[in-house]
Amino acid sequence: MKMTVDFEECLKDSPRFRAALEEVEGDVAELELKLDKLVKLCIAMIDTGKAFCVANKQFMNGIRDLAQYSSNDAVVETSLTKFSDSLQEMINFHTILFDQTQRSIKAQLQNFVKEDLRKFKDAKKQFEKVSEEKENALVKNAQVQRNKQHEVEEATNILTATRKCFRHIALDYVLQINVLQSKRRSEILKSMLSFMYAHLAFFHQGYDLFSELGPYMKDLGAQLDRLVVDAAKEKREMEQKHSTIQQKDFSSDDSKLEYNVDAANGIVMEGYLFKRASNAFKTWNRPVMPNNIFKYLIIGNIVEDLRLCTVKHCEDIERRFCFEVVSPTKSCMLQADSEKLRQAWIKAVQTSIATAYREKGDESEKLDKKSSPSTGSLDSGNESKEKLLKGESALQRVQCIPGNASCCDCGLADPRWASINLGITLCIECSGIHRSLGVHFSKVRSLTLDTWEPELLKLMCELGNDVINRVYEANVEKMGIKKPQPGQRQEKEAYIRAKYVERKFVDKSSILSSPPEQEKKFVSKSSEEKRLSIFKFGPVKSNDSGIQQSSDDGRESLPSTVSANSLYEPEGERQDSSVFIDSKHLNPGLQLYRASYEKNLPKMAEALAHGADVNWANSEENKATPLIQAVLGGSLVTCEFLLQNGANVNQRDVQGRGPLHHATVLGHTGQVCLFLKRGANQHATDEEGKDPLSIAVEAANADIVTLLRLARMNEEMRESEGLYGQPGDETYQDIFRDFSQMASNNPEKLNRFQQDSQKF
Repeated sequence: MKMTVDFEECLKDSPRFRAALEEVEGDVAELELKLDKLVKLCIAMIDTGKAFCVANKQFMNGIRDLAQYSSNDAVVETSLTKFSDSLQEMINFHTILFDQTQRSIKAQLQNFVKEDLRKFKDAKKQFEKVSEEKENALVKNAQVQRNKQHEVEEATNILTATRKCFRHIALDYVLQINVLQSKRRSEILKSMLSFMYAHLAFFHQGYDLFSELGPYMKDLGAQLDRLVVDAAKEKREMEQKHSTIQQKDFSSDDSKLEYNVDAANGIVMEGYLFKRASNAFKTWNRPVMPNNIFKYLIIGNIVEDLRLCTVKHCEDIERRFCFEVVSPTKSCMLQADSEKLRQAWIKAVQTSIATAYREKGDESEKLDKKSSPSTGSLDSGNESKEKLLKGESALQRVQCIPGNASCCDCGLADPRWASINLGITLCIECSGIHRSLGVHFSKVRSLTLDTWEPELLKLMCELGNDVINRVYEANVEKMGIKKPQPGQRQEKEAYIRAKYVERKFVDKSSILSSPPEQEKKFVSKSSEEKRLSIFKFGPVKSNDSGIQQSSDDGRESLPSTVSANSLYEPEGERQDSSVFIDSKHLNPGLQLYRASYEKNLPKMAEALAHGADVNWANSEENKATPLIQAVLGGSLVTCEFLLQNGANVNQRDVQGRGPLHHATVLGHTGQVCLFLKRGANQHATDEEGKDPLSIAVEAANADIVTLLRLARMNEEMRESEGLYGQPGDETYQDIFRDFSQMASNNPEKLNRFQQDSQKF
């Protein structure tokens, strides 16, 4: 220790004692600054070390990902996996080192500063106080007059008592100083020694780990040397082959043709052919042929039985090098790149037909199973076009909705399945239980494996687990029921059935049943007074769903309190329409009817949970349905939600107009596209004898006319070719897919409704 204060000098209170105290106090103050600085540096070092461990762990995870990617290479996968495991051990060793550092430096030195130095400061305060009292007693004793004996005795007694107290306090202070000077050495050295031992253990652990890994690394190095030699050899061989092939004559593309007439399974052909689509436009596509033309014709669903087919040249069309494969029910027009290739393909098909006769019955049955519609037709060869929103993009967008990051029913994290009519996400186990309920209760789809149309993806993003659980689990806590945990299969089945089928947890008091008199409160016009006058309000413009609405008075949308049929009423009569009453006094069907117009999906889900009929018809509003109200409200997503929950796309009102009629009248292109995809009958006529196409032609709406005519052509083509139940040719699907994308993602592109529309 730097300074020791003598106890004898303390009793004398000599100048030497005071000088020693001053020196010790200055030394302790400097010691406190040094220790505080060391503790702060230790904290910074630990924080930096933890950040290093996090970055190191991310790097190690990258190595593991690379190892999984290299699963087809056993050497690379094994080596990277072993190295990543070793790095994980080193991360663990680093974590232990930082914990030891925190205990040995930060905690121990901080305790010394807070405890021992605090005691020193407290003793110093007491010493300074008693020193001041002693000085005051000395001054008072010196000032008393000798002739005042009483005051002399009093001053002497005070001085004696003060000196006695001073000696006790001074001795305690000196003791605290000496103890502190002695203890600080042991505390500092003990903490530093513990810190160094932590490093010693860390490096020993690392040395032992890599000593075990050393032989493997040595063997891998030798193997790597051989791989380098083999790679150099392979490179020379490939360069030689490249040089040899480069010298060949490629003047004719036919030299690329390779086939084997004596192949065990018929002629093997590989390459490209143009195929004429069976649509009204007779477009030509260039699909890829499999190795075996026999498998291509069967799997591609071009013919049902190759034994019933013939192949012939086609010289009566404008294109060259064409040939046709004809079956009793259909034909397939193909085009080669040259005459030589055409002859080779014809010979290949003929040989495949002969092979089909030689095939055994059981093999033919297996091929027939492969030719089921689920495998798709050649018309849908461009698979990437059909996958509008698939995989991680759909998963990420849906899981961003509040509550969707965990299963709606059991809370398991990272759900990969969804119920599209409920708008919730599910784990794989709960999705299986939902499938067993039936599609009238829950329609299950994968967020990573299935195709997601844009309107359906928007529907999922409008609802979510939190919204649905507030409806279907409103009374769970009141009833004292606990949600099942992941892995409890039987408990899950009982809970999910009670939740969605029996709807036991729905708050029945949230919607009160209303008498007919209340239902009549929000209508004041008879159906005879409400004649169609939609074009009276001038041009329309698109809203946020790609659907047009009336805009002659500058409003983006109609107020939610206006009666639905008031959209078709003249300006003078619209003022008398009654407003909707409070939703708490509506029966479920009426709430669904109102919420559909207001584009309020949570309210719609609540109404369905309370038993609302999705096809409920309002007898006071021309028997309009919630789906028709959704059309009038101008929301594509609302229509999709009702259709997913069983709404009848062809249910009409008293004027004979279904949802497709109303969407056509209002110029809602996105809704027209949606209803046609969902099987709407475009041949249905209203009470004036007009079908949707005639309405669109009179309104000069080019987009809707195009959609209706394409749908009609596709329907006629499928009927003529016997393709009942098939989706249609590729061009038809592409056009409807583009309109769906625009309606959901770029609605402004559908704002083409002409302002000079005429009344019909």
